[in-house]
Amino acid sequence: MRRLWLLFSQTVTVALALYFVAAALKPEWLGRASHVGTNVGGVSLLEATSNNTSGVITPAAGSLAAAAQKASAAVVSINTSKTRRVAGKSGDPWFQFFFGGKQGQNPQEDADQQDQMGLGSGVIVSSDGYILTNNHVVEGADEIEVILNDSRRTTAKVIGTDPESDLAVLKITLDKLPVIVLGNSDQALVGDTVLAIGNPFGVGQTVTSGIVSALGRNHLGINTFENFIQTDAAINPGNSGGALVDVNGNLLGINTAIYSRSGGSLGIGFAIPISTAKQVLQDIVKDGSVTRAWIGVEPQDLTPEIAEALKIKPLGTASNATGVVITGVMQGGPADRAGMKTGDILVSVASKPVGNTVQAIAAIAEQKPNVSITIQLVRNGKIMDLRVTPGTRPKPKVKH
Repeated sequence: MRRLWLLFSQTVTVALALYFVAAALKPEWLGRASHVGTNVGGVSLLEATSNNTSGVITPAAGSLAAAAQKASAAVVSINTSKTRRVAGKSGDPWFQFFFGGKQGQNPQEDADQQDQMGLGSGVIVSSDGYILTNNHVVEGADEIEVILNDSRRTTAKVIGTDPESDLAVLKITLDKLPVIVLGNSDQALVGDTVLAIGNPFGVGQTVTSGIVSALGRNHLGINTFENFIQTDAAINPGNSGGALVDVNGNLLGINTAIYSRSGGSLGIGFAIPISTAKQVLQDIVKDGSVTRAWIGVEPQDLTPEIAEALKIKPLGTASNATGVVITGVMQGGPADRAGMKTGDILVSVASKPVGNTVQAIAAIAEQKPNVSITIQLVRNGKIMDLRVTPGTRPKPKVKH
């Protein structure tokens, strides 16, 4: 009897061990696929299943090696070059001495040009070869070279850019491309463990770890549309456009910027949530650009000082006015035609509450142009609804 019991115990132990190994490394064997294929706007993506948004999948307790290995294959290095012409210097011998001229070539042409090299990272998000990166990584580039983690090199084509979110979509043509699985940035929590993957300073692919330090960071003056994930995972020059991933190796965001006084990491980095990046990707692949709505107003955060200066009455019995104050209305614009006035307090857009300028601009921008929406206002202490038909947001001016 004792021998049978020992045999039973050993069998159960081995079975459980095999189950956990399979669950961690091959969940599809158990009918628990860690991701599903989807088609978003003509782009084939891999997205994490809802039951695989948390929990470490590494075989060794405390190790993030499996997550790093899963995501790293789809993170690429991006080298850019562009030629900057310098007018009026070709005849200056000192200029030619310092900036050089190539032997056997036209010295005047050589002296009038300077090659500028750029470095960044990107993430392969589709087996079709689409890559997400930052706009500032590829902006103005004449040539873009993508280097995969398996050392393959190829040139990339810019499909489209969105300067207002600082995102760009590239495309490469190679077989058997590794593709990252998209996570759910809307479910991220402060304190979640994350990894930042990229090519800092050109030293080669590097993985750093940290936590989600904050969510929804805005008012940073980096982009027009800001809703950053803040992390203390080390992000340095060259990491721009790289991946911020969760403990399952699923993409949470595109690393974009750091707060630094020295140029190196001080533990404050920012990533664009994948929820934003996925929408930009879809629009660019479908239409070649991102189309946003606009109503022609100038919003400003409502402070007690502004409320007092404009003699804005609080809503109901509240002691402080809340919302976004409209300090300007463009004549003949969508808001003007709908009857919006300077001094109105914008409370919600299409039933979505807004509490500051960034939220208001984002809520309006995500609407469909030429489709009527309801905007709720407070005017003279009373709530009122206006039907507004947004127009298409003007494209930002190109910086030269």
